[in-house]
Amino acid sequence: MSENSARSVTVERTATGHFVATNTRGGTINFGTGSDSEFTPVELLLAALGGCTAVDVDLATSRHAEPASFSVEVSGNKINDELGNRLTDLAVAFTVTFPDGEGAERARTILPRAVKTSHDRLCTVSRTVEIGTPVTATVEDA
Repeated sequence: MSENSARSVTVERTATGHFVATNTRGGTINFGTGSDSEFTPVELLLAALGGCTAVDVDLATSRHAEPASFSVEVSGNKINDELGNRLTDLAVAFTVTFPDGEGAERARTILPRAVKTSHDRLCTVSRTVEIGTPVTATVEDA
């Protein structure tokens, strides 16, 4: 394991049903139960799936041409069955266009391969979800 492999965030309650996550660099994101416009934890998971692979694809394609448009739709179905609450049918769909010009054809050509490589090897979030990683939950002494 490399020296820089550890990742963490801290989640703190700000009010009933409202929380803030803080990363080690000081960035924050507010979220909650969905009673207002804040993201829910499930929406954050969907955003993480789309965001992770979007970063990979953007880095691979934008070195050839700046996209005219770049969006990622991430969806899934929340169910409750004998395994508990979970998401099924997760899907990540890219809509990316490049204007005519230098490098645009190369960017269009590598787009499908970049999406596949991100999904199959690079995106830590989707790889973790697909492979399945045990989660340990504990209560620490205050």
